[in-house]
Amino acid sequence: MDRSRSKELYDRAAGLMPGGVSSPVRAFSPYPTYIKRGRGSRLYDADGNELIDCCLGFGPLILGHAHPSVVKAVQEQAGDGTLYGAPVEKEILLAETVRRHFPAMEMMRFVSSGTEATMHAVRLARGVTGRKKIVKMEGGFHGAHDSVLVKAGSGATTHSSPDSAGVPEETASNTLTLAYNDIEAAERLLSAHRGEIAAVLVEPVMGNIGPVLPDGGYLQQLRELTRKHGVLLMFDEVITGFRLSMGGAQARFGVQADITTLGKVLGGGLPIGAFGASAEIMRNVSPLGKVYQAGTFSGNPLSMAAGLAALNELERVGHEGLERKGEMVRSQLAEVINAHGLDHQVAGIGSMFQMFMTDRPVRNHRDVMTCDASRFMRLFHALLERGVYVPPSQFETCFLSTAHTDEDVRRIVDAYDDALEAIR
Repeated sequence: MDRSRSKELYDRAAGLMPGGVSSPVRAFSPYPTYIKRGRGSRLYDADGNELIDCCLGFGPLILGHAHPSVVKAVQEQAGDGTLYGAPVEKEILLAETVRRHFPAMEMMRFVSSGTEATMHAVRLARGVTGRKKIVKMEGGFHGAHDSVLVKAGSGATTHSSPDSAGVPEETASNTLTLAYNDIEAAERLLSAHRGEIAAVLVEPVMGNIGPVLPDGGYLQQLRELTRKHGVLLMFDEVITGFRLSMGGAQARFGVQADITTLGKVLGGGLPIGAFGASAEIMRNVSPLGKVYQAGTFSGNPLSMAAGLAALNELERVGHEGLERKGEMVRSQLAEVINAHGLDHQVAGIGSMFQMFMTDRPVRNHRDVMTCDASRFMRLFHALLERGVYVPPSQFETCFLSTAHTDEDVRRIVDAYDDALEAIR
């Protein structure tokens, strides 16, 4: 595969941006692939190579690239202006759509990223409870703000810096961590810090260390435990929202959070985030209350238009096809692993999947960290050479879209089969 143009672009970018990228999760050795355009389930790079995309912008593009309904909505809105600094009706329409599927979000605020959503949600939880401490799961990634860059996943794990420089010790001291899927440890921690903890923050399905699923009953037990201790339960559904179902993980697992954060799919491929809760909690947000939140691009009309178009289309087509293709790719990858005599794990749910290069079942961050990350990167490059683009990290999730066909799934599985043989 010719990648000379990507190399030229990287050489220019390396002197302009740290690592030549605007986000570390896009970086990989010797240089990243530069994309020129996307269409449906395909990416086309700067050298003209065609790739089946299983990264999908790290999750937002559930309809695939350049979906006609989303493109039309953005074009029409751009013709009327891109930013006003004033409310627009589309904010109301999108909020009504979100509340219809996430009833626990009686009121909400739109922001410009998942990072912003969780940052403001943490501030809200502290403001409402008057408590400083929060609890997060080891390996859980909730954006790149100070309160949650403690034993974080995603790029923080990939690049071996789970605790970022520049985060004050006094800030980190107010963030406690737990092993995911360990309800006994959660009970001990909440009991030991009774009256100190504002919220437990969790990805209901951990998506930023690869899809790690909750044990049966775990989320329900966590819900009961937080109520018992008077602690707010915060679900980070930036990845799972609208992907596992229209009502996200909360609808799929039958558990409602006190505070919910959304992003990715919500914006139809444009920058977005949202946090929401009961009206009682949200009335603490300015201008009604004393918890401050603001943003020039919050609720911008382009993101509102794209999000509305995407959710309307997703409501129309449903998740049945995504579920079927997700199960197809996972089951067939498991067959490939068995055929090669490997002890790797294939995990996922809905349209999410990942191959974990470890011989142990993956239930939490500690299990994931037993994976052979260097071998995974060999697999990544072998897949790239065979025309399949996955996130360049063992600690991320692969995704499918409504644009992926059964033939795409067959080609993805064949590429894994051939790539695993090549890296023996």
